[in-house]
Amino acid sequence: MDDLSEIVRFHGHLCPGIAFGYRAAKTALGELGKRSEDEEIVAIVENDSCAVDSIQVLTGCTFGKGNLIFRDYGKQVYTFLKRGTGEAIRIAVDWKGIKETEKEKLLWKKFQSGDRSDRVMKGIEAIKKKKVDAILKAKEKDILKIKRIKMESPSEARIYPSIRCSICGEKVMEPRARVKGGKVVCIPCSEI
Repeated sequence: MDDLSEIVRFHGHLCPGIAFGYRAAKTALGELGKRSEDEEIVAIVENDSCAVDSIQVLTGCTFGKGNLIFRDYGKQVYTFLKRGTGEAIRIAVDWKGIKETEKEKLLWKKFQSGDRSDRVMKGIEAIKKKKVDAILKAKEKDILKIKRIKMESPSEARIYPSIRCSICGEKVMEPRARVKGGKVVCIPCSEI
């Protein structure tokens, strides 16, 4: 699992979210082919969780290349599309989880209330490790709902000219500029 180490280096730690993204990305690449060097694969993610870091590292889909699309639905759902073919796979995380003990539930409660004592942090790390191990060892059908679908490819990334905001003086991508009082402004300046 050398690629998992690469993800951890990128993300900063190993957690259940990283494990879910790892499993989803591996499944998608198994269906659609190799990592995207440019925009060959598009990932549409429906949350901004740790899992998305795994998806970026493994699939090569990034905001900068324009082949990582974020839809803020708060769902652990990831759709991967092979550009030009219409071939896509929609993956929803559907893990039932592992039953936590009363002690583990109490540790979470303390952690969520702000307790970062060594005892609590060691306990939380142990719980996370147990979950990560279970996610990585689980059968695909026990953690992911997979649908093969057809869909149109989104537009490829476009490069737009930048223009200067007449209020703050910072450059803004032309299609994101607004007009306020007859002057071209950026979105934040248009809202003040």
